[in-house]
Formats: sequence, C-alpha cells, structure tokens
Amino acid sequence: MAAVDHSMVWDQITDGSFRFDDELMENLFGYNITKNQTNERNNNLSASAKSNSAPTAQVFILDPRKSQNTAIVLKSLTISRKEIINALLDGQGLGLETLEKLTKISPTKEEEIKILQFNGNPNKLADAESFLYHILKVVPSAFTRFNAMLFRENYDTEILHLKESLQTLELGCKELRARGFFLKLLEAILKAGNRMNAGTARGNAQGFNLSALLKLSDVKSTDAKTTLLHFVVEQVAQSEGRDLVINQRSQTSTPNSDNLTAEERRKEYLIQGLPKFGGLSIELSNVKKAATIDYDSFIRMSSTLTSRVDEIRKVLTHCCFGETGGFAREMKGFLEECEEELKVVREEQIRVMELVKRTIEYYQAGAAKDKGAQPLQLFVIVRGFLDMVDLVCAEISRKVQRKSTSTTTVGSASPPLSPSVLTPKKLQNFHSHFNSHVSWSSSSDSEDDFRS
Repeated sequence: MAAVDHSMVWDQITDGSFRFDDELMENLFGYNITKNQTNERNNNLSASAKSNSAPTAQVFILDPRKSQNTAIVLKSLTISRKEIINALLDGQGLGLETLEKLTKISPTKEEEIKILQFNGNPNKLADAESFLYHILKVVPSAFTRFNAMLFRENYDTEILHLKESLQTLELGCKELRARGFFLKLLEAILKAGNRMNAGTARGNAQGFNLSALLKLSDVKSTDAKTTLLHFVVEQVAQSEGRDLVINQRSQTSTPNSDNLTAEERRKEYLIQGLPKFGGLSIELSNVKKAATIDYDSFIRMSSTLTSRVDEIRKVLTHCCFGETGGFAREMKGFLEECEEELKVVREEQIRVMELVKRTIEYYQAGAAKDKGAQPLQLFVIVRGFLDMVDLVCAEISRKVQRKSTSTTTVGSASPPLSPSVLTPKKLQNFHSHFNSHVSWSSSSDSEDDFRS
C-alpha cells in the first residue's frame, strides 16, 4: 500500500481483534502459505514463458478498422463457413438475419481483387481476410449472390405492403363515396356556412373546399364559449338522438315525456345522439389508414422492385453464365415469378390511383389537376377532421356529465349547454370570422350529391 500522511480506516484494525480458524479455512479452500508460494512461482514461470514466445504475425489486407468490424460480425454468425459456401452454391439455406450481416461486410471491388491475388500462407490471414479469401476462392460472385438472396427474402414483405396499401386506398375511396354519416356531417357544415353567408354571393354555395374542415375549431362564437365545430356536432347529435328516441318510442309504445323541460329533452337527445359519432372511425377506417401512407415511397415501390429484379437478372446472367447449379435454378424461378406479379401490381396501381383521382374530383372539381397538391391529401384532411370531432365529442360528453351532476346536487334544471349556439342571432355573428377562415365554393361543377 502506498504511504499516506493521513489516518485510514485500516489503522483501526488491530492484529488481535479477529482471527480465522486457519485449519477450517485450509480444509474449505485448500489454501496455505506453502501452496500460495508455489502458485505464485508457477504463475511467474508461465508469464515468463508467454513473454518469451512471440505471437504469430497475422496478415491484414483490409483497412484495420474494417477488418476488425468484419471479424466482429463473423463471430456473431451461427453458421459455419462451409455451410455458407454450400448455401451460395445451392441458392438457399441462409436466413434473413444472416444475409443482412453478410451483405454489411461486403468488400469493395478493389478489396476483392487484393484478397484473390494473395499468394501467401492462407493460415496467416487475419479472421476477416481468411473468411473472405476462402469464400471468394470458391464463389467469386459470393456477395452478388448474398444481395440477390437478401432481396428474395425481403420481397414477399415488400410486395405484400404494396398490395395492402393499394387495397387500403381502394377501400378508402369507396368509404368516401358512400352515403353514410360522414355525408350528413358535410351537409350540416355546408348549411351552416350558407346560413352565415346568407344575403351574400356565397349564401347559396353548392359545396366547399374540404380543407375548411380543419378550420372549424378556429371559428369562435362572439362570447368565445363555443366553436362552429362544437355547434355542428351538437346540432347533428341532437337530430340523430331525436330520431332515435322517436323511433324507440314508436316501437315500444312508450308515451312522450311531456314532463321534461325543453333543455332536459335537448340533453336527452344529445346523450342518445353522441354515440353515433363513435361509428365514424369505423365507417372511415380505411380512410384513416390511407392517410398514413407515404405517397412518395408508395409510388416508387413498384418501380424500385422492378428495377431490382432487372438488375439481379443482368448480374446473374453475367456471373452465372452457363451455370446449371442450384443457385442459378432457384433465382431464375424466383425472378420469373416476380416479373409476372409486378406486372399485375403495376396495372393495379394505375387503376387505384385513377380511382383516387376521381374521388378527389368527387369532392372538389379540378382539385386533382393541381400539380402542387399532395395526391393523398384528401385522406389526411378527413383523418384530421375525424380526430377533431372525437375531441369535441369527448368535451361535450364531459360537459353533459358535469351539468347532470350539478343538477342532481342543486336540485334544479341546468342551464343550456351552449347558449351561444342555440340562438339564431348568435349564429349570424359567426359570419365575418368564418368568412376569413373558410373558403366556400359555389362552382357549378360540383357533384350532384353536393348540390342544394
């Protein structure tokens, strides 16, 4: 121990404070002074012998860092070099994880030439160089084959993703063209806009730009207690709830609740009608899925896969010319199947994108011709609107519950849920604010379904 000029905890330990049972310790651990000295001497002799024997010099051809990284990858493989060579010759037998690792250690053309030109003792090569040397000597096109086999392993997943995206877009278009609850919401919003613009050139619009849906929450009432979106949701919910209550009473011969106040009846309708909005996400489930599709990746996928198939075919023709082994046979069959499938998928993609274009035109004439517009923007807008509606429904539901609790506690009728949205005069006050946020279209080119 190094000399110190201050007291330490070890100074407090005295020789007689504690003693082991030496005999018991020797019996348990086989330790004594003589054995300890012998072991130390043997260790010193072993260390001396090791220092005198010079390590075998390894030959490096790759950059030292790349050689080291390659060796690390090779150590992680759970397959032997012989098994890898057999798989290269047969065209099968390597899993996705193994192929991904092998393609990552692919040498450059210059490195391949240096390794193949090595004429020294192969046993002196470093681990990475030794592996590459023995693989390339048997199969010079080894890494071209690894890449081709990796593409084959990934192909099913990628083509399935493309097919699923096409199916999602087609179903999403059908959902947007169906006469469901979403259309009722659009009707209510259109009528609200026309009501606010009454007496102006925009007061009889036949449709509106769907981007306006995302701005409905920005339109505040004059007392700032509600928004246009809240108003529309409440009105539609009450209408749906009223129809539901009337239908239930007619089927069960239940008498009208004449003892309810107008506000209590309105609340009853609202409670009955709000769940209707919960079905919107189901009604437009594929629209919401379509909104998550990356258009650029989606539109390139088919051409990318086709290019890879063409590239692999050309490379294999060059490196496997005249070969009749398992690899050439396996890859030839695979590439033929790919070409047939990709031809069908390309045709399907053209058909579906034409359907998307017509769906966009269905909602807004001329929009599909806008070269700067995102082709799938319609789905993104609708998804954003549905998310906003879900939030508004949750807020209205909480407000109804609070009013119900307040009524039970106080024992009197609760005030109106949204006074500002119940009075027509209040609705007129939306006019100037709404006008600055939402662009209403009165184009005569709109679809018949959206005409007044």
